Parts: sequence; C-alpha cells; structure tokens
Amino acid sequence: MKVNTRKCCKSIGTQPRLSRAIKIIHVVTRLDKGGSAEDTIVLVSGLSKDHYEVILVKGSSLESEMSPKEQYALLKAVEAAERNGARIIDLPFLVRRISPIDDLEAFLELFKIFRRERPGIVHTHTSKAGFLGRWAAFLARVPTIVHTPHGHVFEGYFKVVFTKVCVILERISALITDKIIAVSDRERNDYIEQRVGRKEKLVTIYSGVGLDRFADLKVDIKAKKTELGIPEDYDVVGTVGRLVMIKGHRYLVEAAKDVIKELPRTVFVFVGEGKLEGELREQARALGLTKNMIFIGWRSDVAEILYTFDIFAFPSLNEGMGKVLVEAMAACKPIVASKVGGIVDLVKEGVNGILVPPRDSAALSAGIVRLLADKGFARQLGRHGRQMIYPDFDVSARLNKLERLYEELGKPRN
Repeated sequence: MKVNTRKCCKSIGTQPRLSRAIKIIHVVTRLDKGGSAEDTIVLVSGLSKDHYEVILVKGSSLESEMSPKEQYALLKAVEAAERNGARIIDLPFLVRRISPIDDLEAFLELFKIFRRERPGIVHTHTSKAGFLGRWAAFLARVPTIVHTPHGHVFEGYFKVVFTKVCVILERISALITDKIIAVSDRERNDYIEQRVGRKEKLVTIYSGVGLDRFADLKVDIKAKKTELGIPEDYDVVGTVGRLVMIKGHRYLVEAAKDVIKELPRTVFVFVGEGKLEGELREQARALGLTKNMIFIGWRSDVAEILYTFDIFAFPSLNEGMGKVLVEAMAACKPIVASKVGGIVDLVKEGVNGILVPPRDSAALSAGIVRLLADKGFARQLGRHGRQMIYPDFDVSARLNKLERLYEELGKPRN
C-alpha cells in the first residue's frame, strides 16, 4: 500500500537560529550513499556553525532502492549532520525522476520554504534539484544562488533530443545562478563548451574525501580476502559503484573474459548494488566467468576492501569526478579507467594509472593485464597516486574553499 506523503513536508531536528550566521539552504533530490548525496551530507554536516545556519531540504530516498545496511548508514549520516547543527527538511515529492505533478508540488513547496526561511544563500545539488531549486529561489528573491551539478547530463544519460533539452534548460538556469561549482576542471570545461554560464560564473572545487581514514588504517588483507571469498593467491581487480548503466560495468565483465583467459588466477570484485546486478551476473555466467566474479553489494567498509585490490578498475561512461577514485588512490591502488569526464583530472596516463576509451573492453582488459603482469610498475603507479591527492582532496580542503566562496558571494555588491 502506498502511503500518502503529500500532506506536508516535515522539518526534523530544528536548531536554534544564530542571529549573525548566514543562513544557507542546500537542496538535493534523494539521499543515498552515492557520491553526490554523500558529498552533500558531508558538506551540510561540516560547514562551520559559528558562521552558517545550515538547512538541508532533501527528497525521498525510496527511489534508490537501498539495502537495509545502506539505509542504516544513511540514517546515521543524517543524524550526525543534525548533531552538528544542521536542520533537515524532508520534501517527499522532490524526486529524481520526471514527474509533472510531483515536480510542481516540490517547486511550490520549495518556494514556500525559501519565503519562510529567508536564506542568504540557496545551494542546489544535482540536475533536477538544481532546476527546481534555483527557479524557486529566484522567484522567492533569495539574494545568492549556487549550484553544483555533481556530474552533468550532457552525455551518456539520455537520448540526443532530451539531452539537447537539458542543455537548453541549463543555459537558461545559469542566467539566474551566481556560481556554478564543478567538481572537476573537465566538468567546468564541458559547461563552457556547451555555453552553460559565463566563465566567471564557473569555479572548480573538487569533492573531498576523509583522507585521515586511510592514513592510519591497518588491514589484514589475508583475513579480508577470506571474508570476501577471495582465494589468497589470486590477483584482485575491483570496482566500486552503483550497478547502473552509466557506470559501464558490462564492459568490465566483457574485459574480464580476456583477462582471465590470460591470467586465470584473477578474480573481479564488484562493490555496490543496483538494478543491473542480475543482468551482470547473467553476463558473467554466459561468459563462463561465474567462479571469477564476486558481487558483494553495498558495504560500509569500502576503505578496507580497497586494500584487498591489486587494481582498481573504473569503466564509467560519464563521471563528474569519481570520488571513489580518490579513495582508491588513498589506498595506493593503480587505476585503469575510462577517459571521460572528470576522471582525467585524477588519473594521469603512466603516472598513477592507465586511461582507456569508454566502452572499449579490449583496451580495458589490455590495461588490466599490463598492470597484473608488471607488479613493480603497478606499485609505482599506486604510490604516485597517493602522493597526488594530499592535501587538496581532503574533505577539509573542500569545506574551506566553499566557505571562502560563500563569504565572497555574501559581500555587498556595487
């Protein structure tokens, strides 16, 4: 039975207002443990409460079809944000999918929230929340509007006609936006190439990772392999991400066929869940790879699991930045990844990894075989990768840059 959630939005964990703090409202469609949602919750939790009164308006998480473990982890993250002073407002009809009735209700409710709360800044996240939230903020006369796409939809998501519509909507919305924050230089350049916003409106601030988790992490790799069902003497090629089309997992499964043919003592580990899991399992079965494929679902111990990998593979078809790449680099893992989007900001050919064309299983398998066959070269890439991310990709660096940006935007304008 479907529960009627349209009666009202619900405010959770109301905090006392700070008279001199700048009020910022963040808007995101759904919260899950994916990169953009996790980035948003870390941001609202970490902003200085001495300078900012932080509110997060979030849509329903039911679209994500999360496992109980992922739901629990998300709940704990939201509770932590509330303990750190953020106020959470649930807006159930703010959904990611296109839904005219829900979208209109979400737009009107956002407008009411902005008029009631009178924020100094509205910061929207991802495309759908970005479109509805920015226009609601504009009509509510919010002084400053900021948007972070967390990866654009200009390639790989939709058919050509709808993609063109998205570009047009982004161009129009950019006119009312004070700053568009890209999570990589490649994403910023894509916006410029698509004529979405003037150059001076676009700024790059990389997503941050809690690098301190990796600095002192001690992992018993043998025990972890046993826990995951990986033979101790097998090489491990692993990937982390939702099992959805845009992540390109089917090409990794296809590449595995050639890798295992040449190096049979290799296992491929997929961390994450999603609607394509059944299809990927069937693909592996049809290729005779079932014994060399391990699907372990969503995990809260990704940092530890990364240490069991010999190579991190990332066959994504489009990526704003690829936050998990930073985590793999923090774990000293060499990378084989698609040459798309913000990945090229992080993975440098022959320095910390190998870049291959998207949708090219042969190139992907060749890169993996090369690193498995040359362990010394692979270790060298892993060491360089770890050096590349400190300290610029720590979450504290992102928070500092955002706070400086907010302060700049809050200054009186001539």
